[in-house]
Amino acid sequence: MKKFFDDFKKDIKFKSAGPGKKLTEDTSAKPEKVPSVSSAKNKSYAPSEGAQRAGAAALARIEQHQRPKVHTSQDAIRNQVKRELEAEAAALAEKQNAATAEGTNVLVQDLACLSVSGVYFTCPLTGATLTKSKREVHIKEAILMRFEEDAVEASVMMMHTFNKDREKVKTAVDIISKYVDNICKNPTEEKYRRIKLSNKVFQEKVRCMEGSREFLEALGFISVMLPVDGQEEEEEFLVLPEQSPDDLELMKERRDRLQRGEPVRAQLDRQPQVFRPSPNAQRFELPPEFYNLTAEELKKEQQQRSDLVEKNAMLRTKAMREKEEQRERRKYNYTLLRIRLPDGSLLQGTFYAWDRLPVLFEFVRESLVDGWQPFELIAPGSQKLQESEEVALAECNLVPAALLTFAWDAAVQADIAAAGGKSSSLLKPELLETIRTLS
Repeated sequence: MKKFFDDFKKDIKFKSAGPGKKLTEDTSAKPEKVPSVSSAKNKSYAPSEGAQRAGAAALARIEQHQRPKVHTSQDAIRNQVKRELEAEAAALAEKQNAATAEGTNVLVQDLACLSVSGVYFTCPLTGATLTKSKREVHIKEAILMRFEEDAVEASVMMMHTFNKDREKVKTAVDIISKYVDNICKNPTEEKYRRIKLSNKVFQEKVRCMEGSREFLEALGFISVMLPVDGQEEEEEFLVLPEQSPDDLELMKERRDRLQRGEPVRAQLDRQPQVFRPSPNAQRFELPPEFYNLTAEELKKEQQQRSDLVEKNAMLRTKAMREKEEQRERRKYNYTLLRIRLPDGSLLQGTFYAWDRLPVLFEFVRESLVDGWQPFELIAPGSQKLQESEEVALAECNLVPAALLTFAWDAAVQADIAAAGGKSSSLLKPELLETIRTLS
């Protein structure tokens, strides 16, 4: 087949100038009039006019295809990262969709009955709302876009976010900081302004960290091929031109930014929602994202639930019950909480299972018109939650979902009533604009 295409290509591009003469390009030749090479070898077959036209069009596209653009080293790195991110996103999305579809069939028969459509996050760089499967890819892309605005900031974010091993990141940061310190202490010493890329320490501790080279280039280092004593071939070095006193001060400031850097993480979007008073307030149907389980484990979850009644009938010690409760709580990454307000309306939000009580109280306070007033939150079983306690929601048995009761501080309300004061509404207007009926 390849030989046929090659011969066919020759027929389209060239014509014979006669016996013994050199072939010359015929730019005016039309595909439909070109004789077939295969017909010369096999008289019983000849390409149709349509096939010839298709072949000519394909050949034209091949010949007109431009050579790829030559990129700088930084461009090449960014393009490579982008390709990897796209492949990662596609694979992750496919895996997430498969797990979600399977898990949903196990836990929820009707998606319309879900108490919340899923778990969402907010990108701190762009403000975009993201699903769990897309958050990391989006953040990486947002960081790469920052290079056009501030290469130092982007490379710092890149180092602290793209590399998961925090100890290795710290080691690389310490080595780069040492480079800067040596340069600042010995600004005229050329050896301190050269980094040999094949150096063992640099290879094993710095170069392997994503963003390290970008940071050095942001400091002013450039790639140069230099001769090395004892060998014929030149090697690549990162070389920093001699710096002025002001430049050295700027380098120190950038070093400090690298040392203070933190990973960029998507923030949990609590998806605050208000519902009208409803008898279904204690009914919760959660999506698979709330579970810290694989799709296979989700299948077993349903069977375990059917065995729960039998387990509860057994006599167990307090220690056995507490151990089982802890094991049960670890099954969940998130929790959906509803707070029943004095007027019967419901305030709903999504939290991490390990969020502390002060986080819950702050969420409620930010939703109130009069958030300055003291209030109480009462958990199931009449357990009064204490805002001052740094206790995880999971440790308060508030996972994977719970209905809490809100109550104003009685003494403060009595003082407000005596003064003739009264709030016209509990919740902020922007929340009431989206109030819904709980199905």
